Amino acid sequence: MSFLQLRGIFMKQVFRFALAFLAIVGFACMATVAFAASDSNNEDLLWMKVRAHDKFERTEIASAGASIEMTREDYVMVLGKEKQRALFEKQGILEQTTLATSELLDFPTKDANFHNYAELKAELEALVKANPKIAALDSIGKSGEGRELLRIRISGDLKTADQKAGLLMMGGHHAREHVSIDIPLMFAGYLLKEYAAGNAEIVRLVDNRDIQIVPMVNPDGAEHDISTGKYKMWRKNRAHNHDGTYGVDLNRNYGYGWGTGGSSEDPSDETYMGPAPFSEPETQAVKRWADNSPNATVLLSLHTYSELILYPWGGSTSKIADAKDRSVFEKMAGQMAKWNGYTPEQSSDLYVASGDTCDWAYAEHKMFSFTFELDPSSMWDGGFYPGQAVLPNVFQKNLKPFLYLIDAAENPYKTIASPAETYDNAVIR
Repeated sequence: MSFLQLRGIFMKQVFRFALAFLAIVGFACMATVAFAASDSNNEDLLWMKVRAHDKFERTEIASAGASIEMTREDYVMVLGKEKQRALFEKQGILEQTTLATSELLDFPTKDANFHNYAELKAELEALVKANPKIAALDSIGKSGEGRELLRIRISGDLKTADQKAGLLMMGGHHAREHVSIDIPLMFAGYLLKEYAAGNAEIVRLVDNRDIQIVPMVNPDGAEHDISTGKYKMWRKNRAHNHDGTYGVDLNRNYGYGWGTGGSSEDPSDETYMGPAPFSEPETQAVKRWADNSPNATVLLSLHTYSELILYPWGGSTSKIADAKDRSVFEKMAGQMAKWNGYTPEQSSDLYVASGDTCDWAYAEHKMFSFTFELDPSSMWDGGFYPGQAVLPNVFQKNLKPFLYLIDAAENPYKTIASPAETYDNAVIR
């Protein structure tokens, strides 16, 4: 490791310490109350191995309020609480239970390359400052705790960006999925660096597209997950629920098909869908963003983990009725899978999960919408916390799929018959 790398890591730790100290001083008088309130939702999470042989059985498990994190041929690994454990045991499908603790510390030195909210904001500001002619930074709205949902917009001529075909990319719906935040940030940096270097492929795409990236949809949850010296396995946002619990699963809170399966009405559950569709400021902000981006034809929502490429429908086992649209989804997902090695499939082939981003974006805005469940492939390979060492490989694997989505935005229907570009210059230098 070079001196500059060591210095960078040291400065990040100093910056974090300073922020933590200021937060402790500023909020000391509120600490007891805040801790007591959050404690009501701190019942221990459990890893459970549960028998399930098809998407219908998996949907029943998801509808019980557990979050399915890994699927195999005859079982699933889920995160849930004691009430789900008792239910699965009663049903005779529970095979194994383990307390879901994490031994990793809050972005320790070996994970220093991950970005918390303040660092993400600083990095985005630096990118825009260095590339003011083709990049702009603003906010699509605020989180429940008042953090800006930062958007970086990249286009060859920003004044005419909304006249070009567009891609909406987002990460960090779920708080513990930190890889899904850093990968879109890396992609923004890559586009700007390669454009400045004169990479003809990147110049062509940036000049002719409107690329909008929101790396962290759920900043309150992400900050909470790293706030106490240990990862908390936190999934939801930090909404104050009526029963004293915290959090709504943002990826069950979108309006299309909301509450029709694979989500929970119980505020304490991992997949709580919220009291109403679009009840959360974060999903409201994404809705406004999409409503105000009629030029966007493609959407990508990044999550972890399992190495999957998913497309609608997620809230229904029905296939997309429009045969041509279905062919586009299948062709695009299959092509991207050739590059990143992920498994392409309709979301509900895993299990039904209603109220998700991609179903809504396709149904309401006719965007060709995909969810990438990024690396790793399983909980045994690191799960939600695989360490910073995975970032370069995950980014390289997905670089061509990202560029392909930008390319396809001009007319996704062309992908059915047209061969994909090779993107031979899509390398990390």
